[in-house]
Amino acid sequence: MSGTRQITYAVNFWARSKRRSQNVARAASTTAEAVPRIARLLALAIRMEGLVRGQAVRDYAAVARLGGVTRARMTQIMKLCNLAADIQEQILFLPPVTGVNERNLRPISQLIDWTEQRCLWQRLLAPVGTCGRPPAQLSAGRTGDELGGTTEAVSKVGGPLCGVD
Repeated sequence: MSGTRQITYAVNFWARSKRRSQNVARAASTTAEAVPRIARLLALAIRMEGLVRGQAVRDYAAVARLGGVTRARMTQIMKLCNLAADIQEQILFLPPVTGVNERNLRPISQLIDWTEQRCLWQRLLAPVGTCGRPPAQLSAGRTGDELGGTTEAVSKVGGPLCGVD
């Protein structure tokens, strides 16, 4: 046999690699799901505030461009830094909880008084909070600016302020 032989094989190199990448992606998503999204957003806000203060980034508009989000969205995320320090700490170590998201925290972050923030935070966490109102009324679309941002305005939303220390 003096001729040449040609042997053709069909080998799928991607089958094993694809399966491995799916397992890696699944493990990464499980880890990411263990930390609530609001905790990741708050950590991002704290990091971005540090970058702007340290002048590594010129301003929040530059941060928004780098992150590929609008300036309005960046403002929403950065307002999480206005929360009381103890609320920020609770959010960073928050177990996965439904109902705690950035949108529900907007009215809280707009308040200046940390005592009022703590009251609204407690109402958000509790099914029927210490102020006697369910958290659904907290995020009814009314913000602190629309309500005047005062103690009286908070009372209109959910009755008298909590005695949270």
